[in-house]
Amino acid sequence: MGNPLRDRCLPSEMAEKSQVIEISNKISDFERLEAVVASELSVLEADKLPQCWRESLVTGRLTFSYGSTHNSVPALEGNLVVTIDAVCQRCLEPFRLLLETKLRVLLGAAGQSPGEHDGYEWWELADHTVRPIDIVDEALVMAMPLSAMHGTADGCSEIGSHATDAADAVETVTPFAALKMQLQDRGK
Repeated sequence: MGNPLRDRCLPSEMAEKSQVIEISNKISDFERLEAVVASELSVLEADKLPQCWRESLVTGRLTFSYGSTHNSVPALEGNLVVTIDAVCQRCLEPFRLLLETKLRVLLGAAGQSPGEHDGYEWWELADHTVRPIDIVDEALVMAMPLSAMHGTADGCSEIGSHATDAADAVETVTPFAALKMQLQDRGK
């Protein structure tokens, strides 16, 4: 076996061997993750684009086993960590975002019934074989927030001044305000 992260394998064979894969790869090794991060960063002006963002390391550990007492369904457990460059959706400035995710999945064939899975997520495989790198790639993309924003500790450099101005300028309209007025008018 060449590279257990990249090689196509049968999940059952990996589970039988209790295969463990240590991960220390660059973002550029994960096709979908790299594409999503590149798309997010494409809104930045060239002078604000983080340098070497593709070099950030994805680290983690994957362990194959059987998820049930019947030894019939291969399972994959692991944890993944990467710090990506992102764009804050409030202030549109770049920042570093820590992504951490845990994997606890059962790897089943298409049409196979998952049955009881005791805290495992069911992943139906289109093929009998799988490349662990594809699972890692998918898990990291799914771990990304829909709207990346600075944490409360970091704060946005521009959120304070623009947020108060916008709040003062815009009148708040609630969806049931008109209904309330109609009911009050009927009561008179």
